Amino acid sequence: MQRGLKGIVAAETAISFIDGNAGVLVYRGHPAAKVAVQHSFEEVAYLLWHGALPGAAELSALQAEMRQARQVPDFIYTLIETLPQGLDMMNQMAAAATALCPGQEKPTLAQAVQLTAAMPVIAAAVYRKEQGLPAIRPHAALGHAANYLYTLTGEVPQEAHARALEAYMILTMEHGLNASTFTARVIASTESDMASAVSGAIGALKGPLHGGAPTEVITMLEEIGTVERTEGWLRARLENGERLMGFGHRVYKTKDPRAVALRQVTEQVGQDDHWLRLAAHVEQTAIRLLEEYKPGRGLYTNVEFYAAAVMRSIGLPASMFTPTFAVSRTVGWTAHVLEQAGDNTIFRPEARYTGVIYS
Repeated sequence: MQRGLKGIVAAETAISFIDGNAGVLVYRGHPAAKVAVQHSFEEVAYLLWHGALPGAAELSALQAEMRQARQVPDFIYTLIETLPQGLDMMNQMAAAATALCPGQEKPTLAQAVQLTAAMPVIAAAVYRKEQGLPAIRPHAALGHAANYLYTLTGEVPQEAHARALEAYMILTMEHGLNASTFTARVIASTESDMASAVSGAIGALKGPLHGGAPTEVITMLEEIGTVERTEGWLRARLENGERLMGFGHRVYKTKDPRAVALRQVTEQVGQDDHWLRLAAHVEQTAIRLLEEYKPGRGLYTNVEFYAAAVMRSIGLPASMFTPTFAVSRTVGWTAHVLEQAGDNTIFRPEARYTGVIYS
C-alpha cells in the first residue's frame, strides 16, 4: 500500500513529463521553460490540446474561437450575482463553469476551448462581485492574459505586466498527475461531462496543500522592501532556523524549471519594476546564503517565488492568487479529460480495511 498513491503509476499520458531530480518539465515534448519564453498562452494551449504547436492559420482560428467563447452568456453574470454572499470564490467559479457547459455529452475540444476562454472572465466577475463592483465585459482586441487583467480592473494593462502574467499562466497550465488533474481524470473516467470534471478539479485546487497562494513570499518581499535590507533580513531568518518561503520543492530536487523560465521573462519585461528587480536580488542572495547555512541541501527557487513577484508587480490582490492558478490550469485539466475520454478505464482503487468485523 502507498498512502495517497505516492509513486503509483495510475495513468499513461502524452501531455507532459516531469523529472524532479533533473529539473525537467516537458509539454508534449517541448521544454515548458522554452515555450513559456517563446510562445503565447494560446499557442501553448493549442500544443497541449493537439500535440503540436499551431501554424499561423491554426493559431488565428484558435484566437478567434477563444475571443468568441469568452463572451459568456448574460445568465452566467446573473448566476454569479445571485450566488450567496460568503460563498468561497473558487466554489463560485465551479458553479459558473458547470452552468456554462451543462449536460452529459462526451467531452469535446470545443468545450475545452470554451471553459478555458471563459474561466478568466468568470474569475474576474466573481472577484468584482465580492468587491461590490459590476462585472466588466471582455475586451475584443486583447489576448488571453491581458484580457484577464482588463476584466479585473477595467484598464488595459501594461504590456510588461500582461507578458509576465502570461508566462506564469503558461508555466502553471499543466503539471502531470497532480491532485486536481487526477480528480478531473477520475471524474472523466466515470463518463461524466467536461464541466463536472473541471468543477471537481477546482474543488481539489482550492485546498491549501495543493493550490495554496504564495502570500508568504509576498509578505517576505514586502518586509525586505529594498535591495539594501536583503542580506541582513535573510541572515536573521536563517540564524533563527526559519524557512525562506519560495525555496525548495517536493518534486524538484534541483532548480525548478518553471522558476528559471519565469525569472528569464521578468528580466526581459521588468527591468524598471521595483518588485521584479528586488525579487531577482533576493533570489541570488538567498541561494548563496542557503548554501552557506544548509550546505548540500540544494535549495533553489520554486515557481511560487517568482509567481509572488509577478502577482505583486501587477497588483493582483491576494484573494485572486488561487483563482488565477485555476484560470491557467484549466488548459491542463481539459487536456487530461480529453485524453482520459479517448482511452477510458474507470478508476477504482482498493482500500485496506482497518475496522472490526462483528459476528
